[in-house]
Amino acid sequence: MKRLEDIAFAGKTVFLRVDFNVPLNEKGEIRDDTRIRASLPTINYLLSRKARLVIASHLGRPKGKVDPKLSLRPVAKRLGELIGREVILAPAVVGDEVERLKKGLGDGQALLLENVRFEAQETADDAGFAQKLAQGIDVYVNDAFGACHRAHASIVAITQFVREKAAGYLLQKEVEYLSRAVHAPEKPYVAILGGAKVSDKIPVIQNLLGKADHILIGGAMAYTFFKAQGYDVGKSLVEEDKKELALEILKKAQAGKVDLVLPSDHLLATAVDKDAATEIVSSFPFPADRMAVDIGPKTADQYATIIATARMIVWNGPLGIFEIDKFAQGTMKIARAVAEAKATTIVGGGDSIAALEKAGVSGRITHISTGGGASLEYLAFGTLPGIEALK
Repeated sequence: MKRLEDIAFAGKTVFLRVDFNVPLNEKGEIRDDTRIRASLPTINYLLSRKARLVIASHLGRPKGKVDPKLSLRPVAKRLGELIGREVILAPAVVGDEVERLKKGLGDGQALLLENVRFEAQETADDAGFAQKLAQGIDVYVNDAFGACHRAHASIVAITQFVREKAAGYLLQKEVEYLSRAVHAPEKPYVAILGGAKVSDKIPVIQNLLGKADHILIGGAMAYTFFKAQGYDVGKSLVEEDKKELALEILKKAQAGKVDLVLPSDHLLATAVDKDAATEIVSSFPFPADRMAVDIGPKTADQYATIIATARMIVWNGPLGIFEIDKFAQGTMKIARAVAEAKATTIVGGGDSIAALEKAGVSGRITHISTGGGASLEYLAFGTLPGIEALK
């Protein structure tokens, strides 16, 4: 992959794909501009090098139809404030008016296309649509790591029609850290995997079985592993159709001498409610009216001890329903343990990042990935469609 410094941008029209899929409130105002800020180093570099910048992003899931509620208008306004210059918002993604605006750009000016997912051909990775996006473009730059696991027209197909291609600073940083976790991990290597569904993590677990020294499992996904072994887990969330696969993973871990660890005690609750009755148990069966909502204190201590030995840590997915304070203790302890570890720490996934924020330790993590789904896929397969398209 070429870097930005490998290309002379002065006077060239540059198509920059970013991930400005920001959360909006009911009034259509931006609730969190983190994703916009994440691409500022790339945008400022290109503008300072006198590029004529055409920026593209998706927002939400309009499913190929124009939805005024998902317009990038508030994004154009916020980006303009952040870079201290006007950002022109195109009325569409392609078409005569868009081409006129592209041609009218001067050195160091920026044009933001409307939501690329207003066009159905975007998610179909349509070559004809990609060719229209590439019209008049001299250089393609991808800084949208969070969308790189999607084979979409503005991520993959467009690269066939632009001669010069490069990765933006955000994408470079993501690849640098995640490639180390996949291809050259420091040992001991600890992976912490949580969240609701084991199905989301299966390819990652399978890939990590040959690389990680310890895989610490938490969250609702742990109970699919327990149910697969015949334990009664009460009302805990279980993916019944993934039990066989869970057993297979446990056998592979044992055969490969990988320490795949499941919780040894559990916080149970009668409901996902801050006022629900709770208890900590260390054995099965769970009472029929109870569900697991967090790892127990013994498990949190055990996991923290293992984390303290690590030289590299990858974490994706919370270990309980941390949004409710009384169900958050396990996840908070793990967040603090990761922050305190003398290791390279890589955290991905919106919930894991929110947990770091809640624990007040975000600033002590080596790398926080901007793409939950993309980081999971990279950890599973060692590359992504958007990255391959730049090579």
